[in-house]
Amino acid sequence: MAQIQVTDLTFSYDGSADDVFKDVTFRMDTDWKLGLIGRNGKGKTTLLNLLMGRYDYRGSIKADSRFDYFPYQVSGPDLTKDAAVLFEKWKPQIELWQVLVQMSELQMDPACLYRPFGTLSFGERTRLMLAVLFAADNEFLLIDEPTNHLDSRARDIVKEYLASKKGFILVSHDRDLLDGVCDHVLVLNRTFIEVQSGNFSSWWENKEKKDAFLQAENEKHLKEIGKLKSAADRSGRWADKNENTKIGFDPVKEHDRSISTRAFIGAKTKKMQARVKSYEKRIDREIEEKEGLLQDIEKVSELKLEPLRFHKEMLINAYDLSLRYEGADRELFSGLRFQVKRGERIILSGDNGCGKSSILKAILQKTHAGGYAGGSGLLVSGDLDVSSGMTISYVNQDTSFLSGSLQKFCETQGLNESLFLAVLRQLDLGREQFVKNMEDFSEGQKKKVLIAASLITPAHLYIWDEPLNYIDVFSRMQIEKLILRYEPTMLLVEHDVRFQEKVGTDVLTVNSMAQEEQGSSSGQERRLHPYL
Repeated sequence: MAQIQVTDLTFSYDGSADDVFKDVTFRMDTDWKLGLIGRNGKGKTTLLNLLMGRYDYRGSIKADSRFDYFPYQVSGPDLTKDAAVLFEKWKPQIELWQVLVQMSELQMDPACLYRPFGTLSFGERTRLMLAVLFAADNEFLLIDEPTNHLDSRARDIVKEYLASKKGFILVSHDRDLLDGVCDHVLVLNRTFIEVQSGNFSSWWENKEKKDAFLQAENEKHLKEIGKLKSAADRSGRWADKNENTKIGFDPVKEHDRSISTRAFIGAKTKKMQARVKSYEKRIDREIEEKEGLLQDIEKVSELKLEPLRFHKEMLINAYDLSLRYEGADRELFSGLRFQVKRGERIILSGDNGCGKSSILKAILQKTHAGGYAGGSGLLVSGDLDVSSGMTISYVNQDTSFLSGSLQKFCETQGLNESLFLAVLRQLDLGREQFVKNMEDFSEGQKKKVLIAASLITPAHLYIWDEPLNYIDVFSRMQIEKLILRYEPTMLLVEHDVRFQEKVGTDVLTVNSMAQEEQGSSSGQERRLHPYL
């Protein structure tokens, strides 16, 4: 068992006044299955790139193993090449049989190797890259968010596969994946980095206990500081009052006092002043002990939502719904039936490509909401009744259209800029990001822009399409808490199992026509979630 030792690592990007890492030291064993946890923008991907040697840094990184990184870079021309050609480019030292062994474990058809990479689904691309990644020996692997855009089935396959391996760092915001795969966690806290054995849930349980203890210590120090300040103020006022009586007195009113009393009053005042100084020193000690107690507490801020209440109970009613795109040789699905009633949170589930996002687009197209007013080539058959007069707030899974400043975005979207920026701050988007253009944001930061815009838009129905891709764990918990508190009516696509368990009132599983041809008897399966 080899080790990876990181010592006094310091790094900042060119032109940035702030260090991403400063004097960071930690150790890892190369047979660990390590989950890398941290908020968006804390430097998770940067750390992986530093381990790969892609950036210059101060300090040292010592490792006996080679590193390899997921995902591999795929250029435009690469999309037309067979996967068998690409893996020779990604990892020249491996042989075909090694990749085929890993593909079998990932439940992949070997024929995928001989198809143009651009024709593979997201799930097939991810699993193929993982097969190539794990094909060699004596490497420590760096895996950056492998489950984004993957459906539930593909996520389960990847989770089972990674659980059978060792010797990697996994960056993921999927709590179910982190719990099912990892035996250690590397946590990028607000002021330091820690390594701990266990998975996400065990770390979070320990963190909650530690945070509760620190909160209690903080409250104890605050109370003690308050008591000491009151006592110091009281003694100070007594000392000042006493000092004022040293010179001059009324012999009629104060017949028992003489000149010699002045020395006694002075001594008494000096004693009180010494007591004040003692209080002040104790206050300084209490403040010093209090400082830093709350620096690394992850505060899951309370977000607010103002859903509108629609006058009808039934918002959407689909009966024998079928969708097809112009030019396609078959429908995405057929015979779909579902309803969305006021107060429900319906989660669409199913394999990639089955038509989940197309259902959302059909609703938006029918209501002219979310920028869809026809012309998308989406053909609707059957009945899709959407109540008129509804206000819909939409979060698109695509963020590529975001560009320009946040201020300009607020103008074009008709958003209250102050409120919008306040919500972004609650989602832990730093103020230094406010002056940047959105094309320079990370994918997680772009997603937070869309979610914040939706949250401050009062609506009867919230339609969210894979809103949590790239969103950090802490922000996911904020959003879950928000939804459970305000109970908006929602129709959403989201593959995060923990999110489904917490917020969904119903799950609608959509089966594609390809699945039906393989033996499925129905275009959909509706089930009440077992956790609710």
